[in-house]
Amino acid sequence: MDNKLKNFAMDLFNINAIKFGEFKTKVGLMTPVYCDLRVIVSHPRVMKTLSNLLIEYINGLEQFDIVCGVPYTALPIATTVSVNIDLPMVMRRKEAKDYGTKKLIEGSYKESDNCLIIEDVVTSGSSILETVKDLNDAGIKCKEVVVLLNREQGGANILKEHGIKMHALLSMTQLIKYLREANCVDDTIVEKIANYLQESQVDSSVIKKNPNINRLKLPYSKRVEYAENPITKKLLKIISDKQTNLCLAADVTKSADLIKLAEQVGPHICLLKTHIDIVEDFSMELLNHLKNIAQTYNFILFEDRKFADIGKTVEHQYSKGIYKISSWAELVTSHSLTGKGVLDAIKQSSGLENRGVFLLAQTSAAGSLIDEKYTKGTLQMMSEYPDLITGIVCQTPLFTDKPGMIQLTPGVQVNVAGDNLGQQYNSPESVVLERGADVAVVGRGITQASEPGAAAENYKKLLWDAYLRRIEV
Repeated sequence: MDNKLKNFAMDLFNINAIKFGEFKTKVGLMTPVYCDLRVIVSHPRVMKTLSNLLIEYINGLEQFDIVCGVPYTALPIATTVSVNIDLPMVMRRKEAKDYGTKKLIEGSYKESDNCLIIEDVVTSGSSILETVKDLNDAGIKCKEVVVLLNREQGGANILKEHGIKMHALLSMTQLIKYLREANCVDDTIVEKIANYLQESQVDSSVIKKNPNINRLKLPYSKRVEYAENPITKKLLKIISDKQTNLCLAADVTKSADLIKLAEQVGPHICLLKTHIDIVEDFSMELLNHLKNIAQTYNFILFEDRKFADIGKTVEHQYSKGIYKISSWAELVTSHSLTGKGVLDAIKQSSGLENRGVFLLAQTSAAGSLIDEKYTKGTLQMMSEYPDLITGIVCQTPLFTDKPGMIQLTPGVQVNVAGDNLGQQYNSPESVVLERGADVAVVGRGITQASEPGAAAENYKKLLWDAYLRRIEV
């Protein structure tokens, strides 16, 4: 077995699966050696060798009912093992589909099946624990994992704390030893990596700091610690304290109506969303009233401006003019269409000390021209501005692994499918349970009700009950 592993180590080096330099791991640690095992799929001979090594190792373990590869790199590895030893495989999705069966675990299995997990590389074991959680939620038992490479940074101990025994074909020390014997690396690299492993040990706290937790299952109160933006923290706390995930779209055109509406719904909302430029008799006095009401009833003022211009223009739109949005709206919306300049302009504008932005990634309007490329680009911008971005406006759960971000979903109304201007509606239950909303936006279902306060209270209850069902409280 030692000779087989030594030859396999050379294979990995020759296909450039082992890289030396400065790289960042999933849990945020910098490393002088990076194992990019995704390239194995392009080398059938190496894949076959790996499969045979794993099968030889697995034959010495207890019997398993099914096998599951940790997405995504280990999926083809697990597939080859499954095919060659005739062991059924299930596949875990990182996020549920919003159509079809909407399952996270694909394949045939029975509750209480014993599953062997296969992974490529382990640093902290966080990806394995994510997979174990979803498998356990489906009733599948998981006690052991076989990995190609143990980076020897604490992952085995973390997994052990969670009841998972890890088996590894190779350790990092063993891999580097083989490469040194073959003169692929020199003593300087060997010493550098040895020092790195000694100085970069991790424990369970690194998983808490760098979670890939499914936000859909995590209570709002526990998500506060993951938020990097102060307004996001404030909003999550308000939601938890008031037990409301309701945002009112207060699209009325008279100051008196807006003030009255804010007073009526104030006890039941976490956000009051305005389009301030549609108020026909706007004055700064209106804003003073709204700020006082927001303070009294503990909700956040949210101007749905949807900035979408060059940075300098956005800076003026945000902090200048008659509305002076930056002086009163702690939250605004923005398109990502014109790039990062929009966010930089908002970030550096004068006004409130703390502010947050919802980026628009999807819309509830029929016939929208927003496509998949635009949505992916918006999510990338979110990742690059965690101290400014509060979350994403979308219709599907695009980022379940970011508990510090909030999904805002508009287009919610009871027993109404849409209007004649392209607006499409979803029920309070479906928008939370199926579409992944953390905060749901309701407009005409409340503003056009005979008693807006009572309507808001009803929506608040429906949305909160759906949230409790989602986290299974």
